Parts: sequence; structure tokens; C-alpha cells
Amino acid sequence: MLFNKDSQSEFLKKIDLLVLEGNHSYIDAVLEISDEYEIEPAIAAKYLTKPIIEKLEKEGRECNLLPRKTSELPV
Repeated sequence: MLFNKDSQSEFLKKIDLLVLEGNHSYIDAVLEISDEYEIEPAIAAKYLTKPIIEKLEKEGRECNLLPRKTSELPV
């Protein structure tokens, strides 16, 4: 295992802190903190919590990086 419980929670707190400061999106925060820990984003993804994964998916859909779940009409 790459992270123990303490370092995993520190990893997640750093992601949330970057986003809450308003400087980064979740996508950017995960990439930056993964780089700081010198791990690949694909490996870091295994340690993300469900709420962060959901926020990443939402950002991905908004940026058209992921397909939308349902069709939406422009308003």
C-alpha cells in the first residue's frame, strides 16, 4: 500500500485545501498534489474518496471531458 491512513487523509486534505482556497479545480488539485507526492494520477485515484470522485466527474462533464449522463437543453 502506497499510503497509510495518516498520509492518505493528509493527501485528501491538501486537495480540498487547494480547491477551497479558490485557486484550483478538483482536477488541477489532484494533479498538483499527485506531482507533489511523486505518484501517477492513476495511482492517486485509488485513494480518492467517493465525494471527491463525484466532484471530479462533475467537472469533467462540465469541461466536456466526460460524456454527459443525460441530454440537456441549453437554457
